[in-house]
Amino acid sequence: MAEAAGRLTARAAIALVADAFTEHAPPPAAAGRPDEHDGPLAWEGYGEARARAAERTGESESVVFGEAEVGGVRCALLAFEFGFLGGSLGRRTGDRLCAAYRLARERGVPLVSLVATGGSRMQEGMVALTQLQRVARESVLLREAGVPHVAVLRDPATGGGWATVGAGADVVLALPGAQVGFAGARVRPADADPAAYTAEGQLAAGHVDAVVPPGGLRAVLGRWLTALTRPAPAAVPPPVLPGGGEGLPGSGWEAVTRARDPRRPRAEAYLDACFEERLPLTGDRCGGTDPGMLCGVGLRDGYGVVYAAQCGTATRPAGYRTAARAVRLADRLGLPVLTLVDTPGAANDAEAERAGAGPAIAEMFAAVAGARVPVTTLVVGEGGSGGALALAAPGNTWATRDSYFSVIAPELAAAILKRPPQDAPRTAGQLRLRPQDLVELGVVRGIV
Repeated sequence: MAEAAGRLTARAAIALVADAFTEHAPPPAAAGRPDEHDGPLAWEGYGEARARAAERTGESESVVFGEAEVGGVRCALLAFEFGFLGGSLGRRTGDRLCAAYRLARERGVPLVSLVATGGSRMQEGMVALTQLQRVARESVLLREAGVPHVAVLRDPATGGGWATVGAGADVVLALPGAQVGFAGARVRPADADPAAYTAEGQLAAGHVDAVVPPGGLRAVLGRWLTALTRPAPAAVPPPVLPGGGEGLPGSGWEAVTRARDPRRPRAEAYLDACFEERLPLTGDRCGGTDPGMLCGVGLRDGYGVVYAAQCGTATRPAGYRTAARAVRLADRLGLPVLTLVDTPGAANDAEAERAGAGPAIAEMFAAVAGARVPVTTLVVGEGGSGGALALAAPGNTWATRDSYFSVIAPELAAAILKRPPQDAPRTAGQLRLRPQDLVELGVVRGIV
């Protein structure tokens, strides 16, 4: 059933997601470019193959595009027809793809791509392959214009179409069981793990944001388009949970023990208090995910806010890269950002070092420092050194009563100072890491 759901025609895929659709005519061929019967390579029989594909599918090319409405949001929409020569990208396909990107950019509306392709069209040789460069250029222009792009991966989504239109989108959704990968089924190594080439495998590897059943796709896509095109009009106030809670900690060590208490509220409780709905951004697009970092776009009073939240574990490089990706997306689309700090520190095992802990943290610092949109930070638990500070907004960081923020964990500070382990509580006091200390030092604005 999953595969059947993915093997939709272009028209069926459009009907699955769009409330309304108006097709645009294909752009005329460039001046001086003959419309050869057998293509630019004069490939024998290519013209007849195109004619048979057109008769079988009712389409004149492998892409249909136009204007649509999804979930009440106007957008530009393109859909691949896999039945037309495997949804392959030829020169005429490139014309249509570029026209769809331009339509979104010129109208200032999001682009939705329904991808089902086997890659570049070999009967057009390098002329077909260079269409990927054209699409890449249009993708850059779309990003520079601050226009969002959401791709939906159908079955299959492979080759250059996946590596440009699909993977180049801001948000990547996929249908269950869809074949997704740069290598198509006929060109993979014989011993390749087939699970790696599925929507679910790509989700686990951090290359897809969500796998969505066909029946829920229209609603999910509509919520994404709303969230990405309706930025909240101001900075997000730090979220507050109901209930008074305890008073302020009397000592530094009490602040540490309260922050480490497994019974205190965690990031998800604060996110639930802030948003009516959360739409996840999953993975760093480099093959990694970190379950201890929640990122996405939340809907707050019908407006979009990007969030990145640590969940109390040591943050891994993939977590920082995913959070940096989220902040950069927010900056391009004008969405305010909420970050929640709660980590004993960055992961420091050998695997984390090999995965680039330092560069990933630097990337996160740079994303926050370079953001032109308002960023609000709430320290909800442990604030362990630079691994926590990387998410913190300069000048707009707040703290809860159950939190601390420190240059280093008290135990580690004691060890560096060659003090016995039992001196950690005294060291905690010297570090002045309590919420009220942080306010007095000017590190945080206030206590929530």
